[in-house]
Amino acid sequence: MALTGWLLAGVLLLIGASGAQAQDAPPGEIRLASEVWNGHTHADGTGLAWDVLRRVFEPAGVALRIHSVPYTRSIGLVQRGEADAWVGSYRDEVSEGVFYPRWHYDADQITALGLRDKPQLTLDNLADYRLAWMRGYGYQAYLPNVRDYREIHRRSGILGMLELGHADFYIDARTEVDEVLSEAPDAGRYRVSELTRLPLYLGFADTPRGRSLAEVYDRRLGELVASGELRPLFQHWQQPYPFD
Repeated sequence: MALTGWLLAGVLLLIGASGAQAQDAPPGEIRLASEVWNGHTHADGTGLAWDVLRRVFEPAGVALRIHSVPYTRSIGLVQRGEADAWVGSYRDEVSEGVFYPRWHYDADQITALGLRDKPQLTLDNLADYRLAWMRGYGYQAYLPNVRDYREIHRRSGILGMLELGHADFYIDARTEVDEVLSEAPDAGRYRVSELTRLPLYLGFADTPRGRSLAEVYDRRLGELVASGELRPLFQHWQQPYPFD
């Protein structure tokens, strides 16, 4: 009877230990939501961000599951628990229901596009001009002295907006500004001004699952930066290395 009791206790102890390990283990996949950005997060799973994040998560046994949606919707999916993280957030951009990791995975070169007959835009004279950027990007929180700005829903009308004087400058990451400028009949009419660089983060759901995935992300990114393994990915996509 005593031996049976010891055996039962041992079995229960093993079950409890395996259950605790299962709770501590990260999920087998991460549901990532992102807007489609050229060269960064293509809908087919190619792009610099997807390459970096696969290198981060897959060796840890976490597969990427990708959802391509508009930026503001990607945030909503995370806040509602329908995605584990969204891609391309600036630090502390969103507070409700969101957890930010320690490491950024890339950085945006924030750039202004305007007509060449306008003065050069700098961080010091932002207050003097009417600015525009994509809805939800929140540059007013990261650029100094912003006073007059509007948010737009589509990039397709930006050149016309500048030509008609509805805004003085359009602000976005350099890759998006270059894409807009590529549609101009006469690109020489425009000037591109570089303003600042902003690190890019995953915004994780502030849940036990989200925090578990964020722990994997921070641990693996720290290892990859220390080893230099990510540098060839940035060279391949012809983007500046953000960890120097």
